Amino acid sequence: MSKRTIVAMPGDGIGKTVLDETIRVLDAAGFEADYVEGDIGWEFWKKEGNPLPQRTIDLLAKHKIALFGAITSKPKDEAFEELADELKEKGLVYSSPIVGLRQHFGLDICARPCKTYKNNPLNFIKRGVGDTIEEPEVDAVIFRQNTEGLYGGVEWSNPPANVYDALMTHPKFQSNFGEVPVNEISVSTRIFTKNATERILKAAFNHAKEYGYKSVTVCEKPNVIRETSGMMYKMAQQIQKSDYPEIQLWNTNIDAQMMWLTKNPNNYGVIVAGNMFGDIISDGFAGLIGGLGFACSAQMSSEGIAVFEPTHGSAPKYADYETSIVNPIAMVESACMMLDYIDEKTISTKIRKAISDVISEGKVRTYDMMKMTGRADVVEKGAASTTQMADAIIAKF
Repeated sequence: MSKRTIVAMPGDGIGKTVLDETIRVLDAAGFEADYVEGDIGWEFWKKEGNPLPQRTIDLLAKHKIALFGAITSKPKDEAFEELADELKEKGLVYSSPIVGLRQHFGLDICARPCKTYKNNPLNFIKRGVGDTIEEPEVDAVIFRQNTEGLYGGVEWSNPPANVYDALMTHPKFQSNFGEVPVNEISVSTRIFTKNATERILKAAFNHAKEYGYKSVTVCEKPNVIRETSGMMYKMAQQIQKSDYPEIQLWNTNIDAQMMWLTKNPNNYGVIVAGNMFGDIISDGFAGLIGGLGFACSAQMSSEGIAVFEPTHGSAPKYADYETSIVNPIAMVESACMMLDYIDEKTISTKIRKAISDVISEGKVRTYDMMKMTGRADVVEKGAASTTQMADAIIAKF
């Protein structure tokens, strides 16, 4: 049987480090694959004016599965200043390559699991009755619609006449913004479609059914954002009633959900939301299980293309350290999601148990787990380096 080919896209900053260590863990765990590197990120924007070259798109179209490290994104003006001089007259505008990848391949289903590891010193704790200390066990999976909503990229500053005229047909735009000069107006749209909304809702319900979660929570704001959030909740009601009557459907507003996050996080199982609110709530839950060093994700299309990545950024200041100090667990967990996706669950279970054993034992901890400030000397003070954490995981196989 031939090896599977995985597109490895390091990206920027710490992306290469955590991806290299993750591949080392995969190799040690017995996963056999060939890795082809895909160019993506800030360096390609600066040199080529394109952070997502066509050659990388072609690689993913061919091989279908990718592991992705991290990306650097900067505001439009800063991005322009870093562009090579010979490219500055070409009218190029920077846009996030990972967002571009999602939209090009229709990676509309984003899953972000957040699960407590026993004995992780970064786990959320709260004060209980009689000044007791409680540590709620978090086991939530956030399904985030990945290609629409506020991240759809349909926006304008100083909107053109046809857009402005269309906006003026809405009475609330007329009354609230009709007297504002058009060159002082910026507009970002929030577009939901029924097809994409149905797909993310069914993905959430299917996951709940497969893994035994008792509820699916729609986390939006239908009392205010009536057309888009309202449509999602109404469709969820219809889908739950017709196809998943055994699974409870809950409805929360994003603002209240963030409050309840620290009040009763263990009440929630599967949560589904649009792009922006899904991004917010998944980071909130990640904070309860140790932060972005533990936050993994999968992005999947209807055509069998999938990208697996940690949700943390590129952290460029850490990339310059002589010894890497960042926690690789989020990237390793993302690789485990990949293994689940391609039906290599025996290996993913093996790796997750090794991670759990290392964390439970408590002898090897990265700087974040030791609650240190991320400085270059933390390894000298007892924190594990990125490589040492990967070594500790491998040693448990």
